[in-house]
Amino acid sequence: MKKRAISIVLLAGLALALSACGFRPLYGRFGADPGAQQIFASVYVEPIDLERVGYDLRNSMIDLLEARATPESATYRLQIALQEKREGAALQNQVVGGLNETTITRYNYTLTANYTLTDAKGTLVTKGVESTLSAYDVVSSPYATLIAQQDAQKRAADDIAYRLRTDLGVFFAQKTGPK
Repeated sequence: MKKRAISIVLLAGLALALSACGFRPLYGRFGADPGAQQIFASVYVEPIDLERVGYDLRNSMIDLLEARATPESATYRLQIALQEKREGAALQNQVVGGLNETTITRYNYTLTANYTLTDAKGTLVTKGVESTLSAYDVVSSPYATLIAQQDAQKRAADDIAYRLRTDLGVFFAQKTGPK
């Protein structure tokens, strides 16, 4: 009985201490200010170059932000420019017919996104850069290697989308938070 009373007092003290520290959820509402999710819904994500990766990233951003804005009704416009780099990460040496042959057996795929968020008038609101690394193996089947490469690109696009949503959430939380 005594242990239970002590644990209740400690739990109440912890709750009181956390409420006084200024912690608030990143995507929650604060007073009269809209929550990040309400702001995210008013963002229009511009089409992104770089074929499949740009398409995957744009779709992931729309899904994560739940962005329903059209270009005409958007409060904010998000523009993303991508750069990708593919580097051989693992080599295999073998002797074939008396010749030393080196083949790449693993690639690192790096995706970098430069983003800018502007308001409806075209004024810069915030900008930044996010980068991620994904890897895939080269196997004897060209088709399997192609699928592995596309999967690495999709994972990189999804990771960039999560990072961008976090960046934007932190930006809007700081902008609308307590002064």
